[in-house]
Amino acid sequence: MRPFAYLKPADVDEAVLAVAADPGARFLGGGTNLVDLMREGIERPATVVDLTALPLDEVHDLPGGGLRVGALVRNSALAADRRVAARFPMLSQAILAGASAQLRNMATVGGNLLQRTRCPYFYDRESACNKREPGAGCDAIGGFNRSHAVLGGSDSCIATHPSDMCVALAALDAVVEARSVRGVRRIPIAEFHLPPGDTPHVETALAADELITAVELPPSPVAARSRYRKVRDRASYAFALVSVAAALEVTDGVVTDVRLALGGVATTPWRAREAERLLLGGPASEEAYRRAAEAELAPADVRPGNAFKTGLARATVVATLRDLGEGLGEGIAGVPRDLTDEEGIARMPRDLTDEEGTA
Repeated sequence: MRPFAYLKPADVDEAVLAVAADPGARFLGGGTNLVDLMREGIERPATVVDLTALPLDEVHDLPGGGLRVGALVRNSALAADRRVAARFPMLSQAILAGASAQLRNMATVGGNLLQRTRCPYFYDRESACNKREPGAGCDAIGGFNRSHAVLGGSDSCIATHPSDMCVALAALDAVVEARSVRGVRRIPIAEFHLPPGDTPHVETALAADELITAVELPPSPVAARSRYRKVRDRASYAFALVSVAAALEVTDGVVTDVRLALGGVATTPWRAREAERLLLGGPASEEAYRRAAEAELAPADVRPGNAFKTGLARATVVATLRDLGEGLGEGIAGVPRDLTDEEGIARMPRDLTDEEGTA
């Protein structure tokens, strides 16, 4: 790790001015991702601007039932907030499924939005990686790619986005508020994370000198009936092979509202717009869920190592929507009882262990 300067601004204005004046500066929230990357020599900031003294660590109600979440709210505090658990249970569940308690106690909402991929080739400085070194190539494409994306990739990058929280935020139509010396900007979550294309090192729509100050969750009655389901190799805080954030409203057997997003299968948190389109106004049946999932996954670009993800994703979507339609009882933080272990962390569903869905 090379030497760096350290600043701890007293307010937001001082923070954004410091980064605007120093192109080599980086904001530091909980440090659960940035510090690791600095240790590995992947991130090499000239100055670290410590944000922890800023008043951005509260959750406020918005008119109509929405919430405004400060960028420095810790993941553990957000998951435990009773308003989040009641109005947006998929978000609580996603956070609880995302990391150990120690990491959740440190990680911040703003930092979670900006965390970088856990692709092993990205972390291995001897490997070719266009995210780490633009133009170097992508060793994952012809290498070990079991954990990599089947949706949203390009010839330059197939790394998956690692966040669980962001998958729920995508389904909830969250809005990211950012501040710079130019003023305040509001970025819909659907536009925040960028597909790799030819520039996989440009991962978000955030300018280098913009500071995330809050995330807003708009009112959403259907979100109160939601689930986050995560399939992974082990229950102890592994990254998702496939995850599903879903909300469903059914009236007289017809889907009257639905929100669906996928994790673990794409280069960004993947809003399943085609599946939603096919489901809305149609029957709330397992066959309809299956057809919608197949349509969403039809563009998948699979490789020998990750081809299993399409079947696993389809099965996870069907199981999650079916459970919502059947109205399973709730366990810790709104997670269905049969999908939790003793700590409330989502386990691999029993019905996803057939030959096609085996991880």
